[in-house]
Amino acid sequence: MKLNPKNGIDSLLFGMKQQDVTALYSAPDKKFEDDDNNIIFLYNQHKLRLTFYEDEDFRLGYIITSNENATLLDKKVIGCNVKSLIADLPFKSWEKEDFDSTENHFNESNWLTLQSEYDVVIRIELGAIIKDNDEFDWKFKG
Repeated sequence: MKLNPKNGIDSLLFGMKQQDVTALYSAPDKKFEDDDNNIIFLYNQHKLRLTFYEDEDFRLGYIITSNENATLLDKKVIGCNVKSLIADLPFKSWEKEDFDSTENHFNESNWLTLQSEYDVVIRIELGAIIKDNDEFDWKFKG
């Protein structure tokens, strides 16, 4: 499961619609609306949480995974020491937030969050990039 910052994950591209995703992964294990009326797909086997933004015509705009096979620039991510991983990545600007036993390490230029607990990466979040004119840079052109 290859993470492609600014683009998506594996064959999932930011900007896809629900039917595009179900064509690749079939129906989700769970589907629901969040408090902002976005549609959320959960895929248990892939450990994926996909958010389709209501105010963007329900395009795929956010991906969360805890899949142990997730790789970023050919480096395994889940289960790695977060400090070592960040040091090995070419992304140099990171913001850190503490939440009790977990920490979020956020790289804004790639809209990438590495969530760690006890210094071990447990979850990855990827978001679609917003261009200078405050519009999303959708990668899926279908």
